[in-house]
Amino acid sequence: MTHDSPRALAGIGFTLLGGLVFSASNATAKYLSAGYPPGQTLFVRSVIALLILSPLLRWADIRALFAPGQRGLQALRCGCSAIEVGMYYWALTWLGLAEISAIYLAGPIYVTAMSALFLGERVGWRRWAAVAVGFTGVLVALQPGSGAVSVPALIAVAGSVLYSISLVATRRLRGTPNALLVASQVAALAVPSAIPLGWAMPLGWDWLALAAVGVIAMCGYVCVNRGLQLAPASVVAPFSYASIVWASLLGYFVFGDVPSVHTLLGAALIVGAGLFIVQRQRRVAASSEGST
Repeated sequence: MTHDSPRALAGIGFTLLGGLVFSASNATAKYLSAGYPPGQTLFVRSVIALLILSPLLRWADIRALFAPGQRGLQALRCGCSAIEVGMYYWALTWLGLAEISAIYLAGPIYVTAMSALFLGERVGWRRWAAVAVGFTGVLVALQPGSGAVSVPALIAVAGSVLYSISLVATRRLRGTPNALLVASQVAALAVPSAIPLGWAMPLGWDWLALAAVGVIAMCGYVCVNRGLQLAPASVVAPFSYASIVWASLLGYFVFGDVPSVHTLLGAALIVGAGLFIVQRQRRVAASSEGST
């Protein structure tokens, strides 16, 4: 499938839209963080997501979560995902949208390293070099030379690593229905976020904003998944990096945040390394197909 085919163009469009929608959800969550604890926002988001997903689930699919040989992997994926989202929302209270997005852009790079170390996938020296460049980009974005690295930034890094672990686990669970994968992650997050730690009664339009976080996030999942259905991951993956653009624009126009030079330079290194890895994986896959 070429980049200019109708399905590929539609897949790219949905991927770009998905990045924008997720950035809008994160911006709404950041707005709410000024008056409400992250757990409250996450709980409302989880409940709304489950209400949207419940009609798509079948009892037979739910039983698949507890199938022999998958329970441990499913628990690992859900646990990492739930903790990661909590870390992201906690860090979002203190960091700018562009800053936390730059840190999370390294997720696919971590996945490449983990796939080689834990899944036995062959990764050549070129992709390992790109992984090293990506790690360098994370360090640049963290600005370690300017003094002590902030705790929120370290929380975001830990969250991005857990996010990558959940992605690697998901790759081992390809046969699980997508709606069930998302619903199980949301359910795992809903339980700890239900603990009322400092919850506040929403005022005015904040009720709508809390609900919007969940609805918008689910729309983002729909867009991203639809993009992957219309075009191969190797085609749409490079366009997922546009999220740093959306995050920077929303951060500037909504919150007045101006990304630092370190954040932009680190993001450039991470995006460059990620794009190289995607391109290299595409060439390796094409070479393997040609040799069969």
